[in-house]
Amino acid sequence: MVGYTLGGGLGPLGRRYGYAADLVTRIEIVTADGALRQVTRDRHPDLFWALRGGKGNFGIVTRLRFGLVPVRRLYGGGLRFPGEQAGRVLDAWRWWTATAPEEMTSSVALLRLPDAPDVPELLRGRLTAHVRIAFTGGAEEGERLVRPLRASGTALADTVAEMPYAEVADIHQDPTHPLPYHERNIVLRELSADALDTLLRVAGAGSSCGDLMVELRHLGGALLRPAEVPNAVGARDGAYTLATLSPPGTPDAVLRAMEPWGTGRRYLNFLAGEDTAGAAEECFDPGTVARLARVKAEFDPGNVFRLNHNIAPRA
Repeated sequence: MVGYTLGGGLGPLGRRYGYAADLVTRIEIVTADGALRQVTRDRHPDLFWALRGGKGNFGIVTRLRFGLVPVRRLYGGGLRFPGEQAGRVLDAWRWWTATAPEEMTSSVALLRLPDAPDVPELLRGRLTAHVRIAFTGGAEEGERLVRPLRASGTALADTVAEMPYAEVADIHQDPTHPLPYHERNIVLRELSADALDTLLRVAGAGSSCGDLMVELRHLGGALLRPAEVPNAVGARDGAYTLATLSPPGTPDAVLRAMEPWGTGRRYLNFLAGEDTAGAAEECFDPGTVARLARVKAEFDPGNVFRLNHNIAPRA
């Protein structure tokens, strides 16, 4: 929870409510000098800004306080399609996101799931396209909005329905067994027809893609707007994130092919593995990097907390 939030926190209702870091009101942290500090917008405001988006670079966070949002239920779930229908599904989703309301947050993942006990037999060892839906409006309106996606192919499974918010994790249905992986990403400024054709060529059916997951997430809405209390979260100018989850050693072919449509930024929380250790500065604009480095110099001048996506202290 702490790492997810400090890195931004791109959740299933992000287009409606923004990043998790936007809702944090107080942080308790042990800094490099051993001091326990209570950090808010009024106490250590620069550190409060940096922690919300700068992730684990400034100390050990021992407590977070959030302002919550009133969501008891939503219309959500997943649509799974055979991999050979991924082109039709992704094209429909691309057009659909252009007019989706802020109350609708969605993503699509091309999955090549391993043969593991918690992976349904239907999905083992084959390419599937998984459309994930979370809508905070009424179920009737949600059903109307999702209809074009349902019509884009022949679903292997359809779990989209009204649900209590407490079951939100069922939307993505991520496998729970442990496995080694690297995670990498870029932020896209657009998803044009040419971009989609390229993505399908390098990650779709018939490609040599070795990634376990290639995922597009729709941004915009509240994710595009600055937080009420400004923070360091980057990537607010993108239209989508494109992330890959890969066995260690897998070539980074998908993201390299998609760079022409990128903003030049990455999203900090979707970086994992030793080959991403030096990528932190790619997640922010130069002004934010400089300010993060100054806050680091004030609270951790010796760079004690450096085994992370590190931005080193600079005056």
